[in-house]
Amino acid sequence: MTYASTRTVHDLYPTRGSEEVLTGRVDPVVWSEPGTPGPMWAHELESFERDGFLSVDELVVGAQDLPRTPHDARIGGEGREHLADPVDLEHGAHFAGVRLHDGPLVGQRRRVTQQPVHLVPVDVHLVDVHQSRINVKPGFGASGFYWHSDFETWHAEDGLPHMRTVSVSIALTPNHPTNGGLMIMPGSHRSFLGCAGATPKDNYKKSLQMQDAGTPSDAALTKFASACGIKLFTGKAGSATWFDCNAMHGSGDNITPFPRSNVFLVFNSVENRPSPPFAAPVRRPRYIASQDFTPVG
Repeated sequence: MTYASTRTVHDLYPTRGSEEVLTGRVDPVVWSEPGTPGPMWAHELESFERDGFLSVDELVVGAQDLPRTPHDARIGGEGREHLADPVDLEHGAHFAGVRLHDGPLVGQRRRVTQQPVHLVPVDVHLVDVHQSRINVKPGFGASGFYWHSDFETWHAEDGLPHMRTVSVSIALTPNHPTNGGLMIMPGSHRSFLGCAGATPKDNYKKSLQMQDAGTPSDAALTKFASACGIKLFTGKAGSATWFDCNAMHGSGDNITPFPRSNVFLVFNSVENRPSPPFAAPVRRPRYIASQDFTPVG
């Protein structure tokens, strides 16, 4: 099902039709010109462009002091991917957008105490926060999250026209090889997989707890994994992984006694304004997909 009658932006990445379709990426991975001044070294940009991700051993100092559970962050709801209510997500989970500091970061948009840590590896005047949440996996049985491309969902259900979005997953607890850490298929971001099947009504109510619409087939995932391999990310609290919006990624169950909690922030180019959704009847609520396009800087 398409919704072309409600928008004027050309659909570069058709998805959720009758068949699964694999196409090449139209958009660049790195949008800046070579040699453009910025906080990332040239070899880091080359690595990100090639693999679709970049890991940092210590992005946040004092991450163990940040909220690590739904209770800490006043986050409600059930399931593995706990979302704040609209007020908390709008005023709390974005963590002021530009910087994280040591100390509590709950309940209001504020910058608190001690040394700031830059989160955005681009000009902060050029990006807004599309989405943020705390991913909580307590020990003894927390479920994983199936393989998917975030852009497929943000394109289909939020109306983002281009792949000009980058995510960062910041560890609030140690991410071990055994407690359900992030997995990415290196290089998978260079191809777009348009998934089969229409978007159910109010899909957002369950999509962050259990992926349904926008799920790749086993055959497609086998081809991706065979061509790209799988990288598992581990690290201490404060470590982080930046990854491209179209990278195929997922995570396993956590059956260990050791909890795994990460802050998840999504930065979108201010030039990548959403149109009406490309494959859903309505755009998702603002506490899941922000409609505030103010640059974080």
